[in-house]
Amino acid sequence: MSDLNDEEKQLVEWLADMDEDNAMPLANKMLLEDGKDPLRVLELCRMAMDIVGQRFEEGEYFLPELVLAGEMLDVIGQVAKPLIKEKEGAETKKLGKVLIGTVHGDLHDIGKNIVSFMLDINGFDVRDIGIDVPVEKFIEEINDYQPDVVGLSGFLTLAFESMKETIAAFEEKGMRDHFKVMIGGGQIDETVRAYTGADAFGVNAVEAVSLCKGWIQAAA
Repeated sequence: MSDLNDEEKQLVEWLADMDEDNAMPLANKMLLEDGKDPLRVLELCRMAMDIVGQRFEEGEYFLPELVLAGEMLDVIGQVAKPLIKEKEGAETKKLGKVLIGTVHGDLHDIGKNIVSFMLDINGFDVRDIGIDVPVEKFIEEINDYQPDVVGLSGFLTLAFESMKETIAAFEEKGMRDHFKVMIGGGQIDETVRAYTGADAFGVNAVEAVSLCKGWIQAAA
């Protein structure tokens, strides 16, 4: 967090510490009074969630803390999203179809929700199938929706195995070549991408949009 100013560090710290009484007013001030880039504020939320996820995996936090963190970030997202839409503008022509969901065993959705929103305002049809999605549900939805891109979201390290399992099931069903697969969330990097068998990973929502645009244009 060396590139953060004092106010940004404070927001990340308060969110990670579950200090709702201080974190929420500060986030609102940054978004509504200071006119801070809403994508930047959401990136700070993601940083806080990295810390929350780490504390959960180390046994310092439990499910109630994950739920509270998700609720806080959802409220911030509801304030940030209209500001993003106002800034970005919405495209009317649909570029392609994206199916997205959080893999089984993981209950995080803030990152997924941001990606879904950014894809939507950038001209994609998006079907979000929620959190803790079993492999069979992904396959069922893919057969119904016929997406161009499938996004697998996961925040905890246990999600890496779920992603690998899900993508392996796509192979087994003979559908893997019909769409691109991107993964995102938490500590995902090139090593995790290679392990899971995904086509690419995105570190944030802007990168996810860029990946999808590149794939759709290449297929056109």
